[in-house]
Amino acid sequence: MREFMTNLAIDFFVAFGIVLGACMLAGIGSVLTLQAPAFKMLDIAGRIKIWAMVAAVGGTIDPLRVIETNFLEGHLSPAFKQILYFVSAFAGAHIGTVLVKWICQGSVES
Repeated sequence: MREFMTNLAIDFFVAFGIVLGACMLAGIGSVLTLQAPAFKMLDIAGRIKIWAMVAAVGGTIDPLRVIETNFLEGHLSPAFKQILYFVSAFAGAHIGTVLVKWICQGSVES
């Protein structure tokens, strides 16, 4: 159980970090190219969210195969755990996106 909880936390923070890091670096790149960083950061946040989730859970189709094979064989516990990994990664990516929107909110409204 401890390993499962650890993996949930890791997936959450990896997805969160990918979104936040990509947006911050996009903002730096925008400043260097004399563009408005808030718009680029918001654009990247929306586009990278799904990729952050995919990267956090393994980056391949294998996590989906785990769900399929275990579910079809009647082993619901491993399939349910894998689904929770996806939910955890989605939550991390979504919270990262919300944080970027919150940070950029004042810049876009001006």
